[in-house]
Amino acid sequence: MSLELCILASGSSGNCTILRSPQGIVLIDIGIGPRTTAKRMAGTGVTVAQVAAICLTHLGGDHFRPTWLNTIAKQAIRVFCHTRRVQDLLRMVIDHDARREIEKLLCPFDGVPFEALAGVRFHPIRLPHDQAGSHGFRIEGFGCRIGYATDLGRVPDALVEHFTDVDILAMESNYDPEMELGSRRPQFLKKRIMGGHGHLSNEQAMQAIARILDRCNRNRRSLPQHVVLLHRSQECNCPKLVRRFFERDSRIANRLTLAEQHARTAWLRAAGRSGFGQQLQFTWG
Repeated sequence: MSLELCILASGSSGNCTILRSPQGIVLIDIGIGPRTTAKRMAGTGVTVAQVAAICLTHLGGDHFRPTWLNTIAKQAIRVFCHTRRVQDLLRMVIDHDARREIEKLLCPFDGVPFEALAGVRFHPIRLPHDQAGSHGFRIEGFGCRIGYATDLGRVPDALVEHFTDVDILAMESNYDPEMELGSRRPQFLKKRIMGGHGHLSNEQAMQAIARILDRCNRNRRSLPQHVVLLHRSQECNCPKLVRRFFERDSRIANRLTLAEQHARTAWLRAAGRSGFGQQLQFTWG
């Protein structure tokens, strides 16, 4: 048994990731509509009709699309949303009957771990993104561990600690600083993105991932089987630049996956391996 991820979309135009477990399917964020999600799922072996739960990092327009509300109500999909954003979500439901149905399906979370599905536990990690904040998750189940964090702003120490021994490490690497500063974006947007409450640069993401891998080595923990970079800016980043930058660390090079805005990744499997000696062989052998 294992956990698997497939990133359907990642970027400022919409974010959505499938988490597949032996107990069912969870979507992390629904920033693309249900029709687009269904098309992107084609060939994965998963359909929208199989979605049992949705877990929201936050309610930004690229992470939550209100067009999902009818599907949520019709299929009785449980929606995990931070307690402070529940009323914001409900205000998006115009129809009063639909609002009552959606309200029954909402599962508020705060700082306490919760089960999205039987045997699949989410540990929320608060992230300093914009005024309302966001959440990353350490996901555990069936002997597997996944670290998932996007829209960080900056990297809290708690995230590094929680992500030290994961099997899949998925983290935002949004922009290249030179491309951001040289872009035609307005100054207020550049300040928002780069000011510690927006997004992570390639350098910041690399530093955080290196800290996590260093802690794995010091603590004699296995390194992640996959390192996935999320939410890359189409305007202020470049996939070739990102790949060259991150592959300078040999621990990352043969584990690296770049998530895309308009194409899904392959299934990324968390096998839940243990044992440090074998991992060292893969890393430096």
